[in-house]
Amino acid sequence: MTGQELVVMVGIQGSGKSTWVREHLAGTHAVVSKDHWRGARRREDRQRRVVAELLAAGRSVVVDNTNPTPADRAPLVAAARAACVGVRAVWLDTPVASCVARNEARQGRARVPLVGLYGTAGRFVPPSVGEGFGRVDVVAPG
Repeated sequence: MTGQELVVMVGIQGSGKSTWVREHLAGTHAVVSKDHWRGARRREDRQRRVVAELLAAGRSVVVDNTNPTPADRAPLVAAARAACVGVRAVWLDTPVASCVARNEARQGRARVPLVGLYGTAGRFVPPSVGEGFGRVDVVAPG
């Protein structure tokens, strides 16, 4: 394994993932998010392709999406393993009520319908090293 890495952000909408990425990784990692391609078809396939291309080019990458279940995260762990780079999860463990309040403060398309936010919260499974992550960093925003 090299110093290169793939970071998989994990947390429901409004948990603070994008802010954390901006403050901690945007200067050193290529930021990939399905939100960059709103309205595009096959965003999941596109994300996998872009992540694989960036890793193959030697870049460290952070994937800034909700990634709520092991099934959502598995292709990203597999991509890191295929590229022989380390992979870690960063879980923004923010209470749902705080996420709802942050979401309500958003404007326009940035605001997620509450059914989507609660749907993600209902499917959410905390990440674990058992999924193949080298480590899981838990961040409890203040």
